[in-house]
Amino acid sequence: MADWHKSDWRKKPRVQMPDYTDAQALAAVEARLSTYPPLVFAGEARTLRQRLAAASRGDAFLLQGGDCAESFAEFSADNIRDTFKVMLQMAMVLTYGAKVPVVKIGRMAGQFAKPRSAPTEVKDGTELPSYRGDIINELPFTSEARIPNPDKMLRAYTQAAASLNLLRAFSTGGFADVHRVHSWTLGFTDGEEAGRYREMASRIQDTLDFMASAGLSAETNSELSTVEFYTSHEALLLEYEEALTRVDSTSGQWLAGSGHMIWIGDRTRQPDGAHVEFARGVMNPIGLKCGPSMTTDDLKQLLATLNPKNEAGRLTLIARFGAGSVGDHLPRLIKAVEEEGANVVWSCDPMHGNTIKSASGYKTRPFESVLREVQEFFSVHTSEGTIPGGVHFEMTGQDVTECTGGVRAVSDEDLSDRYHTACDPRLNASQSLELAFLVAEELSASRNTRLALTGS
Repeated sequence: MADWHKSDWRKKPRVQMPDYTDAQALAAVEARLSTYPPLVFAGEARTLRQRLAAASRGDAFLLQGGDCAESFAEFSADNIRDTFKVMLQMAMVLTYGAKVPVVKIGRMAGQFAKPRSAPTEVKDGTELPSYRGDIINELPFTSEARIPNPDKMLRAYTQAAASLNLLRAFSTGGFADVHRVHSWTLGFTDGEEAGRYREMASRIQDTLDFMASAGLSAETNSELSTVEFYTSHEALLLEYEEALTRVDSTSGQWLAGSGHMIWIGDRTRQPDGAHVEFARGVMNPIGLKCGPSMTTDDLKQLLATLNPKNEAGRLTLIARFGAGSVGDHLPRLIKAVEEEGANVVWSCDPMHGNTIKSASGYKTRPFESVLREVQEFFSVHTSEGTIPGGVHFEMTGQDVTECTGGVRAVSDEDLSDRYHTACDPRLNASQSLELAFLVAEELSASRNTRLALTGS
């Protein structure tokens, strides 16, 4: 983009970003990061845009999921593997329901910074800066821990690079073999409480058995043992993003080298703000969170700013309204997009609008509310004749107890057992897979409705 430079965001109003107390230390970290290799490459970003373009047409479906905020303390190969494993299981179930490829994007290898509802928090009469994620400051409630430290960007880079290295190995090294993935899923449906999902799992098994009889196996077809897997995060800490932004030598375009896809949060999507300014200039696919306060005028302006050439696959609108509120907001935003003739992927984030404080004092998300918002999302798109293109979950492969409900029936009293998140509550492995089965049912119904309307 000829009229854009990666540092132009510094001239714009900024929100949800730390005030570093040591300018020299910050400059030194930025200079050092700017010499490091990018974490992702332009060809990968271009391929992802093609996959998302297919999702915008209904020829693919987006599954985006992972941690609310990645932690330095919980960084391990096992945790990465377990989340990747659950996403593969979810993707297989969704593929069966949608009858189209599933685009798999993790909230991984970069999701370190978090916006907060208030700049400070108070405990026992003491007020300190809010915790903003491990890339910025630390969780313990002490004055020293809450001071923004630019050196944390270097540790975040190192952890992101290691995570990506492992994810690439898992994606291409045989771990993603469809038969292995489905065997894990069958284990979930063995339980009596998951019996309603056994029929779909059996149909998937029948399909795999037929493919094997026809000579299609991981040994004869590499596509059955490898997957494409992409990474994403909220581009919140712009000093980090700028330092890893590079010019692609083949196209001359700017690439945000921190992740394949970046998104703008609901709190940082001001049309004249720093985060929109940064995102508009990079070639990566961009996500835009759309909450209840999004106006149609702002949305139209953001569509023009972030995707001036109206390229399919460039922009994903991530709706997050809360169960019971989707019908109040999504139709008017769909109308705005249709009036502009804009190419977008519509994705549903049913997590952020459904956070409550439980009777036991823990922040949680009821599984039933998450599911209800997904169902409302599909229902609105069916009514509007538009395409529900994806889902966006905060989830983990660990057996945590952070969201209530699901077939394992996590209760308010269970929350204290394994409540490990530093920020927002995540679906555990069982809840994530159960949700995939339920979304697959919605996808199958949506697909059948579209086929009936088109007569094809």
